[in-house]
Amino acid sequence: MRELGPEQLYRALTGASAPPPRASRERLAGYALRAERLDPAGDLATVARLGGRFVCPGDLDWPRQLDDLADARPIGLWVRGSASLRLWALRSVALVGARACSDYGTHMASVLGAGLAERGWAVVSGAAHGVDAAAHRGALAAGGATVAVLASGVDVAYPRAHTVLIERMAQQGILVAELPPGSHPTRSRFVQRNRVIAALTRGTVVVEAQYRSGSLVTARRALALGRAVMGVPGPVTSGLSAGVHELLRGEGVLVTDAAEVAEMIGGIGELAPERRGPLLARDALPPVTARVLDALSAQGGSEAREVARNAGTSPDEAMRRLHELLALGFVERMGDNWRLTPGGDRNAVVRRGDP
Repeated sequence: MRELGPEQLYRALTGASAPPPRASRERLAGYALRAERLDPAGDLATVARLGGRFVCPGDLDWPRQLDDLADARPIGLWVRGSASLRLWALRSVALVGARACSDYGTHMASVLGAGLAERGWAVVSGAAHGVDAAAHRGALAAGGATVAVLASGVDVAYPRAHTVLIERMAQQGILVAELPPGSHPTRSRFVQRNRVIAALTRGTVVVEAQYRSGSLVTARRALALGRAVMGVPGPVTSGLSAGVHELLRGEGVLVTDAAEVAEMIGGIGELAPERRGPLLARDALPPVTARVLDALSAQGGSEAREVARNAGTSPDEAMRRLHELLALGFVERMGDNWRLTPGGDRNAVVRRGDP
């Protein structure tokens, strides 16, 4: 293929031209038997009836990031869907994971798919059971873009249970296949499909995966191509998350929502919101005032001198701070003694807009 290109190689295999000079007779004979069954014109007519097309390197709609695969680059892709595969792939992310996923995995894949679609990302997956289907459905539910890379022909719904989902993606999204129409999936074709998913997208997110999961193959291929690889953590007691956790111990980045995924693979300024706990009323107090507050016993009153000793400050400083706390409602005065305000909650959450 590297020496002759696909057209000349096809002619050589079908006897229309001389065989490749370096090809052994046995290998050439095996490929020639497969070439005898090919019907390029019939395949093109079939995909045209479906409203699809064949895209190959050099075409306007060819996603050039697939060229990163070098010799492993597909000869071409069969495509169903009216959208531009090249433009959608420029801002795309792969969501992959276990077929026999848990309810948690289904939920996370669906939420991530919807969240990324709402942010203008095309969600790419393989239309399989479990995480793949949940990711596609999440994107579709949000009215967003989704691409299914199939291990079969674009006219073959696999798995059969996803016939409606796949047809919906053909109308609202894009179906992509390396194999011609009528082709059915095999184990090796799923592995081959994974390299297309990894190269087509700007990053890969793994949602639940065991140690020998095919989604980890996709993630490792993405790493080798220099793409961002992310993982959604799960319970450490779950075998379904064991592969993800192993990925996170290496070069994978932990993500928990669509905003964090977009921050990893998006442009400048696509930052996830800052994560922090609730702001408590006492968090706004100056350090010395907070020490004086901590020095007061909730059990009974304390004199200013005792408060000063416990807070490590002077009596005058303690008195000033106690009056601040009195004005703020943290403490009350009983003669010479000070105590915490009954019913007052020093750990009350400050609402947005409160002083």
